[in-house]
Amino acid sequence: MTFFTQLKEQTDSARQYVLGAPIIQDALDGNIVLEQYIAFLSQAFHHVKHTVPLLMACGARLDDRHNWLRTAIAEYIEEEIGHEEWILNDIRACGADPEVVRHSQPHITTELMVAYAYHQIDRGNPVGFFGMVHVLEGTSIALASAAATKIQTSLNLPDTAFSYLTSHGSLDLDHVKFFESLMNQVTDSEDQVVIVHCARRFYHLYGDIFRHLPSREQALEQLFTGVTHV
Repeated sequence: MTFFTQLKEQTDSARQYVLGAPIIQDALDGNIVLEQYIAFLSQAFHHVKHTVPLLMACGARLDDRHNWLRTAIAEYIEEEIGHEEWILNDIRACGADPEVVRHSQPHITTELMVAYAYHQIDRGNPVGFFGMVHVLEGTSIALASAAATKIQTSLNLPDTAFSYLTSHGSLDLDHVKFFESLMNQVTDSEDQVVIVHCARRFYHLYGDIFRHLPSREQALEQLFTGVTHV
């Protein structure tokens, strides 16, 4: 059994924590309001803007034994640069102010996920960061394209409001193939254990972000009263 197959099997129960978030099913059913979609994009901005810095930090922390991974990291960096700006463009197309989001603070769940990624790179085994890559790209494949279609139909938004979701649905399909070949080159048992462990943690942390996005009722309350649920 390849390591990539082991990684998927050993983290499947943790993955269900993300997929089971109520707002995800609501999105797939086309049952969310605009303010919820903007809230999702806002938190996506706050973690996606760290993708390139995290990749750079990971590459810098790898020892000579992992030098072969730096080439892959360079490819990821080239692909990921500027994606946070796509999200801000989507927010603008939704009729919200992207500069407000740019200068806002992330929800605590988003902040904790990003902090754990930096912690793993700085204080643990930097290879564990690939557990985060597995979670974010694998989840995008499962949800992004389908959710974008449903949300767009129900909210009657233009294509320009979905550059982040639609691109990640198709783009990450190639990324996952690349990631699979990369993970199958990880032969060190300690590295494998760390990647599985971190993937489980990131599934939980990423799931918390979805589970703390505002419900339909909270989003509407925020719209009419200006109360923000954090």
